[in-house]
Amino acid sequence: MNRRHFITSTAGAWAASRLAGNTANLYSANKKYRAAVIGHTGVGGYGHGWDTAFNPFDTIDVVAVADPDDTGRKEVMSHTGAKQGYLDYREMLRKENPDLVAICPHALDHRLEMVTAVAESGAHILMEKPFARDLVEADTMVRAIRKSGVKVQVGLVTATLPMTRRVLQMVRQGEIGVLQEIRARGKEDRRAGGEDLIVLGCHLMHLLRMFAGNPQWVFAHVTDHESEMERGHGREKQGPGSMGALAGDQIAAMFYLGQGVHAYFGSKANDVKTGRRFGVYLYGSKGVIYLPTVAGAAILRSPDWHSGAWEHIELTAEERAGSDQLATLMVADLLQAIEEDREPAVNEMDGRWTTEMISSVYQSQLTGARVRFPLKDRSHPLERGA
Repeated sequence: MNRRHFITSTAGAWAASRLAGNTANLYSANKKYRAAVIGHTGVGGYGHGWDTAFNPFDTIDVVAVADPDDTGRKEVMSHTGAKQGYLDYREMLRKENPDLVAICPHALDHRLEMVTAVAESGAHILMEKPFARDLVEADTMVRAIRKSGVKVQVGLVTATLPMTRRVLQMVRQGEIGVLQEIRARGKEDRRAGGEDLIVLGCHLMHLLRMFAGNPQWVFAHVTDHESEMERGHGREKQGPGSMGALAGDQIAAMFYLGQGVHAYFGSKANDVKTGRRFGVYLYGSKGVIYLPTVAGAAILRSPDWHSGAWEHIELTAEERAGSDQLATLMVADLLQAIEEDREPAVNEMDGRWTTEMISSVYQSQLTGARVRFPLKDRSHPLERGA
């Protein structure tokens, strides 16, 4: 199925309508699932609430939590209802034999080992973004997942948001005419530039593919305090937990997505750090849609892209009820994917694409040229020798 058609047919109105009603019986699964949670307090923690993502589901029983930190582990056991706690997630997987596992830390220090261990145990995976530190790790994870046959849902929550699906449907139905280009802007808060690219840009990279397909090439420019980024400029993000090397306080990248559509990503350190520019503009031959990643969207029905008034895109009551249940929508879609034996809304291939698009930005800067996909060199561009 075409990727652009896929999201609108999954995690759809059935999920939103149930969110508007009794979330305790959100999805009537055909079996009872045993779930486990992997976290690491102080080193990536539990991401954006993934430890409680299973809680609304009567068909899911959280049986265990793994966390090397005693205090953090006990707290999560308390609010998930898990009866067992482990220091080592591998021991937990062996003893508890879960059907579902949430890999919660946003840090990527042990992402490869965690994903591989869970996949080999046969459990389906709900995982925090970003997907991987580099393409070598991403490729290894994809192979392990495909070999085991488990389903994976990557936490790029914008994919299942009711507003995202509504806008995707509007674009498909031609409400802004023929798609001409897409402009994506990072959050541009204190993390503007390289950290913005990997931590939040992965949402935007996925949206670009949803609306216009896989990129064919990229051309990018990365600077730090107006100096050209070079090898050896890579750094780690501040705080505990690694995201891999990153660089630059200003990034501009142009992706060619085929069918005459280019997409632009930008993130620049600046004096306004509200993060309210975080989202995408979709420019069509008959108008423009602005889709922020948090809430709300608007359409300008103007072929010249500036005259007329912006109109808010309204959701139904059922859709609005689901808009603040981001993790819940992801779990609901994962359960449906398991029972229908289809791909989840954001699978491991989608996750790897975000890593590939992020890596390509640095590859293009370092080579001073367009870089074609798939990338031939899978190592981290900022961690290679000169």
